[in-house]
Amino acid sequence: MNHVIHNNIVNFIWGIADDVLRDVYVRGKYRDVILPMTVIRRLDALLEPSKERVLGMKKQLDGVGIAN
Repeated sequence: MNHVIHNNIVNFIWGIADDVLRDVYVRGKYRDVILPMTVIRRLDALLEPSKERVLGMKKQLDGVGIAN
């Protein structure tokens, strides 16, 4: 990834953090919120192609009473 593009994305994320998280979290604690949410979003994006199949399997397993 281009260094300039990377910096633009980072600045965009921190700008949102300043707007949304201000007065909710101490500025030094933003990373405690942003890092987990970034990881969750990346996992979501990675698993998106198989989401329908996974939900279908869950529905099927729920139908026969398998919880785990």
